[in-house]
Amino acid sequence: MVQKAKILLVDDRPENLLALEAILSALDQTLVRASSGEEALKALLTDDFAVILLDVQMPGMDGFETAAHIKRRERTRDIPIIFLTAINHGPHHTFRGYAAGAVDYISKPFDPWVLRAKVSVFVDLYMKNCQLKEQAALLRLQLEGGAKGGTGEGKESAGLLAELSARLAAVEEQAEALSKQLDDESADAAAVATAAHLERKLTGLRRALDALEPGTGNTPSVTSQG
Repeated sequence: MVQKAKILLVDDRPENLLALEAILSALDQTLVRASSGEEALKALLTDDFAVILLDVQMPGMDGFETAAHIKRRERTRDIPIIFLTAINHGPHHTFRGYAAGAVDYISKPFDPWVLRAKVSVFVDLYMKNCQLKEQAALLRLQLEGGAKGGTGEGKESAGLLAELSARLAAVEEQAEALSKQLDDESADAAAVATAAHLERKLTGLRRALDALEPGTGNTPSVTSQG
């Protein structure tokens, strides 16, 4: 069972954090507060997050500097960042946000529904990736067990193979529905690219699983699903 995704909210003003929590509470995920860039980086040392909502204007380490630190770390560099700002300095300011690694840049006041919809897409992608990693881990166990075991374990292996195939099929169905949703809407380019990457990993895992079917005679290898 996949646990709830964590969403990191970074803003130095408590009332802004409270407003974000009110908007995103409907997603029923775990919302984590950080009142500064330093506090956000500390939270990212121990927890995995689906997406980061990062205020640009903060005393001390601002949003751009915080994002730069996040993108330099191997553990956190792929986490989507949505910049939030109360002021708009024009195209140059927006470009600086994207250059810092943001997938989106939203000026306040923003439409709560739009923000919730954008965050929801990245939460869905994160959950699908978690499920995919779980399937890959089970498949690696199956491959290792098949290499060590004999014919007496055939029935047990076949049962595990069937379970893996069914669980992978469920993830494939959900990923297909998400891709159709992104095609139907004016989705962020980063979300579309992430969804396409997820589909490629699913295809590779399905090929490896199919190769384990009796009669194929193949011994596939499963690479890390990072």
